[in-house]
Amino acid sequence: MRYFIWFLSSVFLLACGEEERKWNDHAVDYRYPSWWPEMVVPQDNLPTQLRLELGRRLFFSKELSASKEVSCGSCHVASAAFTDGKTVSVGVHGKSGKRNAPTLANLGWHPYYMMEGGVPHLELQAMAPMTDSLEMNGNIMAIVHRLEEDQLLQDLSQAAYGRPFDVYVLTRALACYQRSFISTDSRFDRTYYEHNDQMSEDEKAGMNLFFSNKTNCSSCHALPNFTDYGFYNVGLSKQYSDPGKKRENYKDEDEGKFKTPSLRNSELTAPYMHDGSLNTLEEVIDHFNTGGKGHVNQDARIKPLGLTEQEKKQLVLFLKTLTDWNFVQNSAFLPYE
Repeated sequence: MRYFIWFLSSVFLLACGEEERKWNDHAVDYRYPSWWPEMVVPQDNLPTQLRLELGRRLFFSKELSASKEVSCGSCHVASAAFTDGKTVSVGVHGKSGKRNAPTLANLGWHPYYMMEGGVPHLELQAMAPMTDSLEMNGNIMAIVHRLEEDQLLQDLSQAAYGRPFDVYVLTRALACYQRSFISTDSRFDRTYYEHNDQMSEDEKAGMNLFFSNKTNCSSCHALPNFTDYGFYNVGLSKQYSDPGKKRENYKDEDEGKFKTPSLRNSELTAPYMHDGSLNTLEEVIDHFNTGGKGHVNQDARIKPLGLTEQEKKQLVLFLKTLTDWNFVQNSAFLPYE
């Protein structure tokens, strides 16, 4: 079994006078348990200390937004499992976005990105929020020209990627850092995989319900990341304002379908659904228990479940065992003071 948590050192550079820096870079591993599938990492973006350091600085830099108001870390806060607690995120000039901020945990295993799956790999993903008019509202070349004036970023770029700071470095450093957001150490993991029982009887009853044919929860929220990365319409309403998967492929039958979110750390990621329309885990359970609102594309598995009040409480208790407290308190995921 590989060790769960990767910790980023706080200092990677040694100052040699005021103008010159020496860099001590070396390769690092993304560490995760043996029961997880292998994380496929592009050969031109294998993790090193300096690449992670550069990505961390960029992730928390408000220079990425046109108005210098928001950073990636503004909408993705570590203590909330890289969500922000808002119905929909707020971007430049206080503009409200269109979707609830998703967790960034375990991005390294996603086969595609965005809720409609329109971005094929993580090295491209950051372009979407940086250029969206409701989020960072930036021009990618203008952002690069602004950041290339920062001598520290230039030095890190040369040391980490062997080239001046540019779009290639910007997107790869962010992806390299975000792949380190690995969450695999919950009480569920310790009980289910390590056979170190840390769950109550009610939590185990909720787990059994979750994996049962009665609820079918695990048919979409599959192990180990509690998602199958598929796209489904779960009947939130009879008419969606957000087209979901249809935005990517223009197919009417995919209207209102969104990528299955991971349930890891869901205790900390309220409100829920793509539009933040459900405020609590109890409301989420109630939605599925009642069978949805009957959209024409609603998945056939969304139907009344007949859960008792006790069973609903047990499901909620089980979902809370998926919280990884080491992950959300990892100092490597905090901005510099």
